[in-house]
Amino acid sequence: MRIGTLKESYTADATLFDSLTQKVWLAVAAALLLLFPFMASDYWLYLACLVSINVASATGLNILTGYTGLVSLGQAAFMGLGAYTVAVLEIRYGTPFLLNILAGGFVAMLGGLIVGIPSLRVKGLYLAIATIAASFIAHFLFANFTFTGGTAGLTLPPARFWGTALDTSFRLYWVIVPVTVLMVLGAANLFRTRVGRAFIAIRDRDISAEVLGIPLLRYKLLSFGLSSFYAGVAGGLWAYFFRVVTPESFPLLMSIFFLAAIIVGGMGTILGAILGAVFMTMVPELLKLVVDLLPGGTELTVFLSPVRTVIFGLLIIGFLVFEPHGLAEVWRRIRRFFHLWPFRN
Repeated sequence: MRIGTLKESYTADATLFDSLTQKVWLAVAAALLLLFPFMASDYWLYLACLVSINVASATGLNILTGYTGLVSLGQAAFMGLGAYTVAVLEIRYGTPFLLNILAGGFVAMLGGLIVGIPSLRVKGLYLAIATIAASFIAHFLFANFTFTGGTAGLTLPPARFWGTALDTSFRLYWVIVPVTVLMVLGAANLFRTRVGRAFIAIRDRDISAEVLGIPLLRYKLLSFGLSSFYAGVAGGLWAYFFRVVTPESFPLLMSIFFLAAIIVGGMGTILGAILGAVFMTMVPELLKLVVDLLPGGTELTVFLSPVRTVIFGLLIIGFLVFEPHGLAEVWRRIRRFFHLWPFRN
């Protein structure tokens, strides 16, 4: 155990950053995030924005699945609700982009509350199937409503801030990354509150939580709403980043991607959502680099998409079998080793 972390009150025990070391590393991470866009190429800035969007959505899914224990395969559908809300508001009304992103989050939250209603009666595999059904319903609505552009979708103009068009990865970085950081910090603080602890109680044993006076339907719906809000904001950022929204932009495979991210990263931890989203986003890019280095790399690119799907499946199986607590547990072991080094247990 680290020396110098004695807690003398409940307030001190609930502190988010409880040591000088954590605060120093936090300052270093903030400095790196500030310096990164000035040192990175357009390709790495593109990846940084994409990773940030995925971290935001994975954090929302982790609130629902990792902390509350409710399995969902509808995260992509909620992202789609947020993205289409942003696209319609931007194209038809030209409202400020930050307002559009918030509106996308709230519309997705409304969808999450509706989908979450069956969660009081069903859970586990049955709830997952219900969220899959919601995904297909959302896809049908996106493809058949006229104001969503039908199968052709919608094309957005770039977001504008004080007259400046946010039309490059460098400029969007200063919106996407800060919003993601705020969302991650908000999720971390959530589980220091009564609401967050109620989510954890429901996950561990919902019958016992109800006996303790926790209204299950209210907190399950709240968890669905918060998770969907995160997905909607991530979808709004996604819409401004790619500037094209179609029904095919948010397939079921994307929901599986986010579920895989929190499994690989570690369910029930904020760090797990971050590590899992970063890892799962970078795996296809690493595959591309490997394929490009191989002889005949151009021809092998055709097989990259199915191979990526297979690798995603193998990663989920591998982590479930060999490291069920994910990358977050691996990181904890590394930290524990250096805390005790050069001594041993």
